[in-house]
Amino acid sequence: MALVIDFSGIDGSMLATVGGKAANLGELTRAGLPVPQGFCVTTDAYRMVAEADELASTTPENARRTLVETAVPQDIRDAIVAEYRKLGDDIAVAVRSSATAEDLPFASFAGQQDTFLNVVGEDAVVDAVRRCWASLWTDRAVSYRETNGIDHTTTYLAVVVQRMVQSEVSGVMFTANPVTGTRDQIVIDASAGLGEAVVSGAVNPDHFVVDGPDIVEKRLGDKKFLIRSLPGGGTEHVEVGESDEPCLTDGQIHALAVLGRKVQQHYGSPQDTEWAIDADGELHLTQARPITTLFPLPDDNPADHVYFCFSLAQGLERPITPMGRAAFREISKSAFEIVIGDPASKSYVEAGERIFFDVTKVLQSKVGREFVTKLLGVMEARSSQVLRGLFDDPRYAIRNSSPGPALKRVLRLARRFRVPVTVWKALANPEKAAREALRLEQEILDKAANLSIEQALRQCVVPVLPRLAPTALIGFAMLGLAGKVVKVRPGELQTVLRGLPNNITTEMDMAMWDLAQEIRRDPVALRQFQDGERPAALDRFLAKWGHRAVAEIDLGLPRWSDDPAYVIGVVRNFLRLEDENAAADAVFARGAAEAEAMIETLARRAPGRGWFVRFALRRTRVLAGLREYPKYLIITLFGQLRRRIAEIGEQLASQGRISQADDVFFLNFEEMRSAEGDLRSVVAARREVYDREMRRRHIPRVLMSDGTDAEAVHHGAPVEGDLVGTPASAGTITGIARVVMDPVGAHLEPGEILVAPSTDPGWTPLFLTAGGLVMEMGGANSHGAVVAREYGIPAVVGVREAVTRIKTGERITVDGSTGAVTTLDDGS
Repeated sequence: MALVIDFSGIDGSMLATVGGKAANLGELTRAGLPVPQGFCVTTDAYRMVAEADELASTTPENARRTLVETAVPQDIRDAIVAEYRKLGDDIAVAVRSSATAEDLPFASFAGQQDTFLNVVGEDAVVDAVRRCWASLWTDRAVSYRETNGIDHTTTYLAVVVQRMVQSEVSGVMFTANPVTGTRDQIVIDASAGLGEAVVSGAVNPDHFVVDGPDIVEKRLGDKKFLIRSLPGGGTEHVEVGESDEPCLTDGQIHALAVLGRKVQQHYGSPQDTEWAIDADGELHLTQARPITTLFPLPDDNPADHVYFCFSLAQGLERPITPMGRAAFREISKSAFEIVIGDPASKSYVEAGERIFFDVTKVLQSKVGREFVTKLLGVMEARSSQVLRGLFDDPRYAIRNSSPGPALKRVLRLARRFRVPVTVWKALANPEKAAREALRLEQEILDKAANLSIEQALRQCVVPVLPRLAPTALIGFAMLGLAGKVVKVRPGELQTVLRGLPNNITTEMDMAMWDLAQEIRRDPVALRQFQDGERPAALDRFLAKWGHRAVAEIDLGLPRWSDDPAYVIGVVRNFLRLEDENAAADAVFARGAAEAEAMIETLARRAPGRGWFVRFALRRTRVLAGLREYPKYLIITLFGQLRRRIAEIGEQLASQGRISQADDVFFLNFEEMRSAEGDLRSVVAARREVYDREMRRRHIPRVLMSDGTDAEAVHHGAPVEGDLVGTPASAGTITGIARVVMDPVGAHLEPGEILVAPSTDPGWTPLFLTAGGLVMEMGGANSHGAVVAREYGIPAVVGVREAVTRIKTGERITVDGSTGAVTTLDDGS
């Protein structure tokens, strides 16, 4: 059992013994990089002093006190002192924590444990080691571990003791741009004195960006003070006043960039490093760890490609399960075969456990640009804006300006799926067209029942869209034509879309409302519900709607019939609503009446053309609600297929090949059907990655192949004052904001304004009691916008950074006609 190990004896495989920081310093030392000499006090020494199980069972404060008050055993002290003496006589050292859960690919632990600088003398070094041990149990370190799902009882602390660099200038260097994600840029922050001033964020440093051979950005900080070593130990903060001179020369910047590339090359991934330059101009590398915030790149990733995040456009910030992605791989094969005649197209891409599509060729086509950005303009407006920001990039210059190939493809698809006939029938008899569309559900389920799961995904999903979409689209087309025939004011056309019939999502929401009212009227059912039992009414609801879910496009996620917790939470919210005028059915009926009244108002405003306005808008009323139906059919099919997959999961679990039945959703179809083999290790590895991605806070809407988050560099002109998005549902509301990141278990008071990153149909029952809606994602025709209009609540979508810039409890005004969201002062 080694109590101390010199850096030269450490490599990256020794994480459990030396912790993340020391493992990296050992790796860098052995690679011949300029690391100051030092050694590590191992986790074996920590174990001799502390029992992790006992410390984890007490409070962080008691754990720290235990470690600080426990004497360092003599053999550990002797080992530390002997190794310290090898560095020189009373040499100044930095003493830094090195936890086993530190400097990992998914969690940096930067600054979570303590560092002691310019420590001089044997007693001081031993005491600093003890204080480092205690810092494993600071409140911030405990909270960080809990946030990242790291077990306290499996975390141990080693301590790095390293020769102190008395630096003239120091700082941090990222070998990829941590803000934009660009992998080819090196970002350097620097200030005079010791690096702690930069690392801790206490000083405004100089900022440099190196792109290839060029320094592309120099931004000078004020550097008002520095931290420097004191003779005999310790440090001091020194006020130096502002400086307009850079603290690094161009030569030093380039030398740092060269060092950074060497470090990245050694590890094979972007690194976050700390460095120092001493009085003799010698460059030292004092730390390296992975950059944990970069979004992963696709495995097959050609240069200069652009990827659009389909997951995010569908309202999913969370990762998609392996089975969910396997399903979309089958669906994409069908889509590419039908649309472009190439089922082997590489346009479907996965990164960060999420689904992307390669839109490089779309950007390079004149027709593709216009079609996709206009489509996204009503579905996911922010993504449309970000893609438009790439139009002037020479890498994506238009290479195909002829509309001919696209027109031929559209005509071929229109003939194949008899689109002209569908459109004509919808115009001639919209009620009959709607009835025919609503009969497709059983036809699709019957067909899928006789196919394999993969065949069902390929044959029953994509064909739904061209069969149904024209019926809904002609309804919106009629709305647009009416808007050209008569002069309309902001929000008037949106009023026509309130209380639409034939909307399956609205029907689901109203069924949930009816469930709540049935429970309210039945004392027995109400008592059962309040006691946590399941009344018969809930089972009847789930029999009809149990195949739906939040984030339901992921085949791997439980449906409401598997876990009705969300439905129960929404019903509880409904039961708290006492105002009859705010009842969902009353709100819906008022919306429908307002829509009919608006049709008459607009018809009277167009003398001689009023007949056409009525003709167009009444078809809009009948047909536009079908916009939700294609997705409903797909989710219904998913419900059937999920039950079949779950049965296979039960078989695998009974054979002991997976630990539990729902582990099957962390396999793909081939693995699920394999005849033999233990699949538990495969599932465990994938669950670990999935859980890690669940903690990711930011997902790029548009990702470049060099790692750049296009929104970070192409976010358009800033708007002063209000937050501005896309108007989605007319009206103005002032109320209390409630930021909700996950609808499951959400507590929304009646009349509060729901602020969400995005929504899918699983969120919409919350709209029944919401006073208004603000969404980061979405366009004027996204799910949230459609349902908000139908319920008559003001809504603005596509509001950049809404969930971070708006706080729960703030009073805000939402103007669904202009797209403005205004945060009010307290007391307004």
